[in-house]
Amino acid sequence: MTPAPAQLARRAAELRTLLDRANFLYYVDDAPELSDPEYDRLFRELQAIERDHADLALPESPTRRVGNEPASALTKHTHRRPMLSLANAFDPDELAGWEDRNAKINPEVRTGGYAIEVKIDGAAINLTYTAGRLTTGASRGNGIVGEDITANLRTIPDVPLVLKGRHHPALMEIRGEVYFPLASFAGLNRRREAAGEPPFANPRNAAAGSLRQLDAATTRSRRLRMFAFQIEVIEGTIAIPTHDRVLALLAEWGFQVEPHHRTVATLAEAQAAVPEFERLLAELPFEADGIVVKVNRRDLQEDLGVVGGREPRWAIARKFAPEVAVTRLLEIRVNVGRTGALNPYAVLEPVEVGGVTVSSATLHNEDLIIQKDIREGDWVEIMRAGEVIPQVIGPLRDRRTGHERPFTPPEVCPVCQTPAVRPPDEAMRYCPNVACPGRIFESIVHFASREAMDIRGLGYERIRQLLDSKLIADVADLYRLETTDLVTLDRFADQSAGLLVAAIADSKTRPLSQLLFGLGIRHVGKNIAQLLARRFRTMSALAEADAAAIGDIPGIGPTIAAAVEEFFASPANRRLVARLDAAGLAMDEPNAPETGGALLGKTYVLTGALPTLSRTEAAALVEQAGGRVAGSVSRRTDTVVAGADAGAKADRARELGIEIITEDELLRRVGRKA
Repeated sequence: MTPAPAQLARRAAELRTLLDRANFLYYVDDAPELSDPEYDRLFRELQAIERDHADLALPESPTRRVGNEPASALTKHTHRRPMLSLANAFDPDELAGWEDRNAKINPEVRTGGYAIEVKIDGAAINLTYTAGRLTTGASRGNGIVGEDITANLRTIPDVPLVLKGRHHPALMEIRGEVYFPLASFAGLNRRREAAGEPPFANPRNAAAGSLRQLDAATTRSRRLRMFAFQIEVIEGTIAIPTHDRVLALLAEWGFQVEPHHRTVATLAEAQAAVPEFERLLAELPFEADGIVVKVNRRDLQEDLGVVGGREPRWAIARKFAPEVAVTRLLEIRVNVGRTGALNPYAVLEPVEVGGVTVSSATLHNEDLIIQKDIREGDWVEIMRAGEVIPQVIGPLRDRRTGHERPFTPPEVCPVCQTPAVRPPDEAMRYCPNVACPGRIFESIVHFASREAMDIRGLGYERIRQLLDSKLIADVADLYRLETTDLVTLDRFADQSAGLLVAAIADSKTRPLSQLLFGLGIRHVGKNIAQLLARRFRTMSALAEADAAAIGDIPGIGPTIAAAVEEFFASPANRRLVARLDAAGLAMDEPNAPETGGALLGKTYVLTGALPTLSRTEAAALVEQAGGRVAGSVSRRTDTVVAGADAGAKADRARELGIEIITEDELLRRVGRKA
C-alpha cells in the first residue's frame, strides 16, 4: 500500500481535529459551532480521504464513531445496542445513489417499499423497558455510553412508565427524540429574559440542556415532549415484518409517534414527496431539518446491516436546504484562541436568519478567506440551519462597487501586539506570547471545560470577572481562591462562592490525561492526551521525555511529539506545572496500562455483543494490560475478540488468518476469572 501524500495526511489530521471539536460542542456542550451543512461537508471530505487512502483511516477517526463522550456530571449508562447515526443525502441524486448501493447487496430493496418520517431536531434518547416497565432512560452520548437521565425522562408525559397492552418483550430499548415545542420554548425564553437570564439559542440546545439538569423539577417545568421511532429487542421477540408496523406497535404501547409518517412503494414516490415535506416543516409546532427515509421491510434491514459500526444502510436522512440570508460584511476582526491561534471572524450588518438576528459569523482561517475572496464591504450570503454560530458562504461579486477591501492578515497579535507567526504548512497565524491576555483568558476557559478539568460553574463571565479583579492570572491561581476572595465580587454570595471553591477543589482529582488536555498543549486533543498519559503514566516522566520517545507511541506523529517536547522545554510552562503539583492536583494516570502487561504491544479488535463485558469495559481491560484497541481489522491486527453477531470484522479476520478469541479467553489472558 502506497502511503498517502503528506499534504493529504495533514488535511486528514486537520479534519479529525475540526470534527472532534464539533462533535464535543454539539453533543456535550449543547453549543454547536459549525453549521450542519458545513459539518457534513467536512465529514464527507474526511470519509473520501480515508476511503481512498486506507493508511489514513485511523480507528479513532470521527467517521468511526457516533456523537461524543458523555459529560461527567451524570452517571454513565452503557446502551445494550449501539445508538447509530444517519448518513445524509442533500439532493435527489444522492438519495438515488443510496438505493443503488443497497440494491447491490439485495435487489429487493427497489420493490420492498419505504417508510418516511419527519426528522425531529431534538435530543436522541434511549429508554430501557423490563417486562413493560421503564427501568432506565439515557442520553445517546457517544452511541455506546450515554448518561443516566431516568429521573428527568420520567417527567415527560410522552414517556410511558408502564406500557399498555400485553406480551411485551422481556427486555428492550426504545429509541426516540425529545424535543421542545416551539410555543413552550418561546415562553421559556420570555421568562428567562424577564428574570435577567440569557435566552436559549434554539429549541434543540434547550431540550438537550433540560435533559441534563440535576434537578428533575427543572426538567418538568420545561414541558418537553418525545416521539418514539425504534424498538431494539434484547430478550424476547416481536413478530413484525415492516417498520410502519413498528410505529403502530409503539403507538399501541402508549408512545407518541411522529404523526406525518407514511409509506411509499418506490423511491420515486419518496422523491416526489420531498417538496411536500419541505413545505410542511415550516408549519410544524416543533423544529425539524428534513425527513428520514427507511427501508420498510425489516428482513431487508437485517440484510443491509450497518456501515462501519456507525450508520445503518437501511436508513438515510434527506436534509433540506439550510436557511440563507444576504447582508453586508462590515469588518473582518481577529480574536485570540487558547493556543494563540488568531481566528478571523466577520462583523455583519444585523440580519434575521431563521428567526434569529445574526451580527457575526465565523471565517475559520485566512486561507479560506483568500480562497473565497471575501472582502470587507462585500455583500455576503450567510447560512444558518439552527446552529449557534452561522457561516459565511461567500461574497456576491456582482454587487461589488470597487470600494471593498481585501483582508490583510494580522502582522501582530491584536491583544498584546506581539509579532504573529505562521508555521509552515498551517492555515493559522499564532501569537507566540504565552503571557498574552487573550491566550490566558481562552486557556482558562478551556482548562475549566467539561472534557478537561470539568470545573462546574466556572464559565466565561466568571473567568473574565476573576481576571479583571486580578484574583487570578493563570490556571494555577484558581487553586488559591477562597470563599472570602469571591464574596467581594458582584453576583457572588456565600453559597455560590462556596460551591465554586468546592468545584475547583474537586477538580484536583482529575487524572493526568484530563490535566494534559486542559493545559492546552498545541496539537494535543483529548485522545492524544490519553495516549500520552497511558504511556508515560506520570507528569514528571512525560516532562523528561524527548520527541523521539513521544513519537514512538502509535498514533502520535512528529509534529505532535515536537509540540509536547517544546511545551515542557519552556521554563514558564514547567513553573506552571510545578505550581499545579504543589496545589495538590493529580499528576498520574490511574488507568495507565501495566508496565510489561500481558498484552503489551498487541493490537486487538472487539466485535459483536460480548456475554458480560460492555465494549468500553473490554477495551479498558486490553489497554490496562498494555494492548491497543483498533476499530477495524487489518494485517496489523493481532487478535479479534468476537461475541454474538460478530459479522464482517470476524469474516475479515478469518480471511487474513488472524486469531479470533472469546471473551473468556480475553479474561484469562489479562488475569481475570471468566
